[in-house]
Amino acid sequence: MQSSAIQAKNQYQLRCPQLPLAVYREVAAHLRQVEGVKAVLIPRSISHDQQEEFDYNQSQISALEIEYSTNIGDRQKQQIEDILDYYAQRYRPWQSQSDNSD
Repeated sequence: MQSSAIQAKNQYQLRCPQLPLAVYREVAAHLRQVEGVKAVLIPRSISHDQQEEFDYNQSQISALEIEYSTNIGDRQKQQIEDILDYYAQRYRPWQSQSDNSD
């Protein structure tokens, strides 16, 4: 097995509570334009509790998952940071999915 065939990956999940679905899709689309980057939207689980009221302020997305190989260049890393920073400045700061501070 060739060692070049095995690539270490960086993968993490970010969220921005109350960010609309359309904006999440826009962020993911921008990230996918960066060479070597995968961006996937993880939908929020929907419970069918009859007593629960729909909340328009709650996002339909649980997290934005970003994945890229560890050997991408500094330029691509900077592009990722710039894209995320752009949306953080216009909406709210990103939170790591491991944060549970809603």
